[in-house]
Amino acid sequence: MASALRVLGIDPGLTRCGVGVVDVARDRSATLVHVGVVRSVTELPIERRLAAIAAGIRSVLDEHRPDVVAVERVFAQQNRNTVMGTAQASGVALFLAAERGLPAATHTPSEVKAAITGYGAADKLQVQTMVARVLRLDALPQPADAADALALALCHAWRQGAATAPAAQGGLTPAQRAWADAEKAAARR
Repeated sequence: MASALRVLGIDPGLTRCGVGVVDVARDRSATLVHVGVVRSVTELPIERRLAAIAAGIRSVLDEHRPDVVAVERVFAQQNRNTVMGTAQASGVALFLAAERGLPAATHTPSEVKAAITGYGAADKLQVQTMVARVLRLDALPQPADAADALALALCHAWRQGAATAPAAQGGLTPAQRAWADAEKAAARR
């Protein structure tokens, strides 16, 4: 895909860290490059688990050479251990991007859902379905961590393009238009 932006999306997690790489063209069409999950063994000490996550992300960075990295922004959850593991994996991902001189961005789950489905409270199945449609996949990306990583990558690419390609130029999906409109409304507040 000529002059495409290659984005690595990362859905951080200590046990399962979703990774997805997409190429997104100027017309916002997207192509799947890679999708997977980096895992760590729960019985290992935290430093070894983080090293396993780092090794998996490094492997994806080496093989697919993205232009930018998009990571899910950590948000408050009831389970403190889950939040800590997610925050630590997120920090590893952001560090690895910086180590390679790659720009990195974070996006909240609701931003990603709004960008992909047009609805910030969409459920996992809705996100997976839209990711499969956008990427023209025969099946829903599995597991949900992998689908979320792809959604993050798409969200980031579309968000970058939203600043330079107004909706009047066409090429936006209804979900992208809804997301852009919501961003404009939020900026006016």
